[in-house]
Amino acid sequence: MRHLVLGTMLFAVPAIALAQQNGIQIENAWSRAAMAGRTGVVYLTITDTGAPDRLTAASSPVASKADLHESFTDNGVAKMRDVTTLPVEPGKPLTLSPDGYHIMLTGLKQPLKQGDTFPVTLSFAKAGQVTATVTVQKAGGSMSMPGMPMHGGDTTK
Repeated sequence: MRHLVLGTMLFAVPAIALAQQNGIQIENAWSRAAMAGRTGVVYLTITDTGAPDRLTAASSPVASKADLHESFTDNGVAKMRDVTTLPVEPGKPLTLSPDGYHIMLTGLKQPLKQGDTFPVTLSFAKAGQVTATVTVQKAGGSMSMPGMPMHGGDTTK
């Protein structure tokens, strides 16, 4: 009976990639398929359950470099810029998405193939490092997250 209850509980847990440490929770970490040597991207949602914090950096063994970026439109022209830090505030999830903030992976060391997973480590000013597992979607894919903001935070803090 005990094994049946445990097995039922395991299936009741949502199938969402989740990492949690020091009051920081990372959910829905995903990437698009990309070829080795090219540029990749990571999208995810950060929830802060502790004190206000700042995302200061990212890294992943699948890329030579990982940077915080923002996509935006200026006078009808799609643009992108580096972002130094992103504020993470309790009760205000920060969603990195295709049309907002994201993690740019430069110099992919391996192809990112649909269905593959890889780690990404996020560095926070107060919480330290938190590692999450990223799932690769098809090229041009997107992960639907109804009711979630497209991006959040103010890069001027």
